[in-house]
Amino acid sequence: MRSKMKLRDGISVVIPVYNSEAMLKELARRLREALDKCAKSYEIILVNDGSRDASWERISELAAKDPRVRGFNLMRNYGQHNALLAGIRAARHEIIATLDDDLQNPPEEIPRLLEKMDEGYDVVYGCPRQEKHSLLRDLASVVSKQAMTGVLGAETARYVSAFRVFRTCLRDAFAAYDSPYVSIDVLLAWGTSRFAHVLVEHSERKDGVSNYTVRKLIRHTFNMMTGFSTLPLKLASLMGFFFTLFGAVLFLYVIIRWMFSGSSVPGFPFLAAAISMFSGVQLFTLGIMGEYIGRIHVRTQNQPSYQVREQTYPADEKHGGNL
Repeated sequence: MRSKMKLRDGISVVIPVYNSEAMLKELARRLREALDKCAKSYEIILVNDGSRDASWERISELAAKDPRVRGFNLMRNYGQHNALLAGIRAARHEIIATLDDDLQNPPEEIPRLLEKMDEGYDVVYGCPRQEKHSLLRDLASVVSKQAMTGVLGAETARYVSAFRVFRTCLRDAFAAYDSPYVSIDVLLAWGTSRFAHVLVEHSERKDGVSNYTVRKLIRHTFNMMTGFSTLPLKLASLMGFFFTLFGAVLFLYVIIRWMFSGSSVPGFPFLAAAISMFSGVQLFTLGIMGEYIGRIHVRTQNQPSYQVREQTYPADEKHGGNL
């Protein structure tokens, strides 16, 4: 017989919202039902990431009816992870849960992630048994997780998802972080190495199409690789070493041929191909270095990760969370 579920003192649920006005009411209802069973106190933080529909109006309505719902309206669309960072910094309870706004991550699975955390983990991901995405989106997700392998470790990166729970104290590890390039999973890895995962259901999207397109996922992967890892620079160094070695062997071959036959290697095509190959490698390497220099330039401008336009307040409060 299964033991009674442990009640947490407090849980903060952070959800980035983008063009999801039709699903917010249902999302809040299901979250309340799930959290009532596993937490003494909780809050639902909805961060409107520059939606073009009436998502902020729906968030404001939900917050007006329930003081446990808090809304933050960002100045523009900053991206999913930037919106998450805003909500994470505003959270008040000792455990934070994050999930998407499209109900593909069932709120009813949150207790299972919390139970896994009780085994001594700091971060627990809800890994879908079978994702309900398009083929291109699934392919881009695989590429993203491969890119994350060098930062988080091979085992952890395989199970990374937007559905996660973690201890709020981990945000102290990136409290001073301020950059337009944000990856929540990488930032969490700055604070702990105790990651785990639980297989969960992954539902069909209830309304509309996914706002997290293949292009956005690839852009996030590239930002993560060049913003939080030196792997591309290492690959460029290895390519430079390999082609330098190849050039040395080629030069040695020309010298030996000249010494024994008295003639060099004939043919302009051979020379043109060799020059094109070396030039391509040099330009590729310079391009990677340029990406890093560009990101250094952006960070020296002290651009914020996000900027809040307005937020909702319960009737008995004058101030919101810690942003």
